[in-house]
Amino acid sequence: TTTTTTTPVVSGACSAEIDAVGAWNGGWQGSLTVTAGSAAISGWTVTWTFPAGTVLSSSWNAVVSGATTVTASNLVWNGSLAAGASASWGFLASGNPVAPTVTCTAS
Repeated sequence: TTTTTTTPVVSGACSAEIDAVGAWNGGWQGSLTVTAGSAAISGWTVTWTFPAGTVLSSSWNAVVSGATTVTASNLVWNGSLAAGASASWGFLASGNPVAPTVTCTAS
């Protein structure tokens, strides 16, 4: 198992980080965790850009657009988070596990 963790960018309202939870020749599985800050949030959107050679191929438990520059937002059931609470979702990507900087925006 390969573990690659990003350094979260904290906006005050929420933070997010990607962990590589599995890897194989030519691809890997990532888990992205969104954590609410000191106040409850009703929704979240995360964005990041993969480096050249890494492309998102599928995802679950989020509404995702883009393959290299990725934007993802919550589903109805995983957007409302109490202060300090977290929600996770997953994806598959090509290339080697990487740790891009992830930006989280709360709504």
